[in-house]
Amino acid sequence: MSTIEVNKITPVSGGTAIQVGESGDTITVPSGATITNSGTANNFTNYRPNAKPFFINGSMAVAQRGTSFSQPDTNNDAYPVDRFSFQTGSIGVYTSTQEALTSGDAFNAGFKMAARIDCTTAQASPAAGDYFWFQYKAEAQDCLAWKKGTTSATVMTLSFWVKSNKTGTAQVNLRDDDNDRMVCALYTISSGDTWEKKVVTFPMETSYPMNNDNGTGFRFEWPLGGGSTYSSGTAPTAWEARIDADVAANNLAINDSTSNDWAITGIQAEVGTYTSATIPPFQFESYGDNLARCQRYYYLHADTAQDGGPTIGNGSIYNATTAQISVDLPVNMRTNVSISSVNVSSGYVIFHNGGTTNYNYLTVGNGTYTSAGCTSVMMDVSGATSMTGGQACWTRGNSTGAGVMCAFSAEL
Repeated sequence: MSTIEVNKITPVSGGTAIQVGESGDTITVPSGATITNSGTANNFTNYRPNAKPFFINGSMAVAQRGTSFSQPDTNNDAYPVDRFSFQTGSIGVYTSTQEALTSGDAFNAGFKMAARIDCTTAQASPAAGDYFWFQYKAEAQDCLAWKKGTTSATVMTLSFWVKSNKTGTAQVNLRDDDNDRMVCALYTISSGDTWEKKVVTFPMETSYPMNNDNGTGFRFEWPLGGGSTYSSGTAPTAWEARIDADVAANNLAINDSTSNDWAITGIQAEVGTYTSATIPPFQFESYGDNLARCQRYYYLHADTAQDGGPTIGNGSIYNATTAQISVDLPVNMRTNVSISSVNVSSGYVIFHNGGTTNYNYLTVGNGTYTSAGCTSVMMDVSGATSMTGGQACWTRGNSTGAGVMCAFSAEL
């Protein structure tokens, strides 16, 4: 039995479950109504059936480029998973990987993959201009939910799982690339080699609106080390014009020992202010949906070239040294693309007029660009000879273990 008061239904005994309706009933919430959690109610879920997660591949499940990379002691940008990269600038040597999880609290929360970096050659005393961070870039037109630059600007809550052998306080930066501004939040790793969930908030300023376009809007950075150019300032908790010295003012200095590592997964961003108790659950997408969203920025068309390997595309012979190969892309890519095609002598083969011609690699000819993005690519072959113009053709790999035969990038 419950009592009905003004704007409230209260059970006779505190803690008693309240049932609304019977099995099979339809409970209608009027259009425009808002369901909120006014405190720390348990098992409270925000329903967002039509919203995709803001972070693409926040579960680190998709890794089209591969699962392990060596990052040398030079300016280097490696994607251990799609959409997320480790940037290192002359501050040691690292191995970055897509790590499979088998235990720990992040694993128990449903995450099976993480992005991880291990220091393999330390740089304990970095030069002033050295830098090291993990980052994600979002298109400006996808950042409008926080209403930055308007009188209705809304706080952003960021959540992620993190693990490192090093304990201490570090910062995560939110940057507005359109206006070259930044703000940061601090998080603390309390226990070494332990997955910990962090929830931080960023204020949103009512000035400096971002563009409504496909360029970089918000950039997220997790600084992991840096020389004095980037670490001699103070982490700003209010928005400021970007100052280099503030970018890595609080970092874990993963660069100072080969015993060091850092890993992250389960990254999500929400509109509004939440705590660890009230933040909505992570939205897991199907692998197919996640992959399709990643392919807007990077599309692996064919790899592991080998005799009898996957078809790259069809086309026609233009002249003795050029064949033009057409590829329709599975999704509209962000903009006109660049191509990755490993250069291997006679690593590819063209079939035409009952015969074959070998060539070395592919280059981008013309992309078809619309307001929605790049939809198809025409490629030219390089290194072919003695072909006959006007003949139809198709092509594939011709060399065992050549690697990436054909991939397209439209990264921010």
